[in-house]
Amino acid sequence: MKHIFQSNILLLVCLVVTGFVRADADYTLMVYGDSLSAAYGIEESEGWVELLSQKLANENFPYKVINGSVSGETTTGGLSRMPAMLNTYQPDLIILELGGNDGLRGIPLRNIRENLVAMVSLAQKSGAEVILAGIQIPPNYGSRYTEPFFAQFADIAVALNLPLVPFLIDGIPQQPQLMQNDGIHPKAEAQGMILDNVWPVLARRLKK
Repeated sequence: MKHIFQSNILLLVCLVVTGFVRADADYTLMVYGDSLSAAYGIEESEGWVELLSQKLANENFPYKVINGSVSGETTTGGLSRMPAMLNTYQPDLIILELGGNDGLRGIPLRNIRENLVAMVSLAQKSGAEVILAGIQIPPNYGSRYTEPFFAQFADIAVALNLPLVPFLIDGIPQQPQLMQNDGIHPKAEAQGMILDNVWPVLARRLKK
């Protein structure tokens, strides 16, 4: 969740297929998120999405992984990019991890929900299954906003019958030594913990 003023950088970001892809990959998994999934502040090879790609290859899951994450991305930006991403990569499975930057900007929850639901709808119409990843924002934004902000991810998952990763970086902010200096982004040492949060939900949706 890079800060607000980085929106212009989005146009410069290249999306890549991560390494360790099986030659006989039958399925495409796309991670569609913000800087928490875009390896912000660390080497791309250290990020949890790359670790996921390695794990899938090592365990003989026939998936290639597309990291469609952009630092600074909002749900509005994600929604605008979604049709082209779906058309280009035709993913079978999407991990949708957006909303944190909206929260940091104090965007109305109604707008965030509408964008997330619209992205899920587009993905499902294309034939992709969606896993929703929840996120929390720092408590200094006030409980009247932060609590319903976090709750909306579970609400959407229930309403749309989606598998949910309740909190993408669960267990990490409570250990300051695992966070970068901005207090928002996990260090490289914590990326395996993010994967551990995602894997139990994801594993139930994988095909071999």
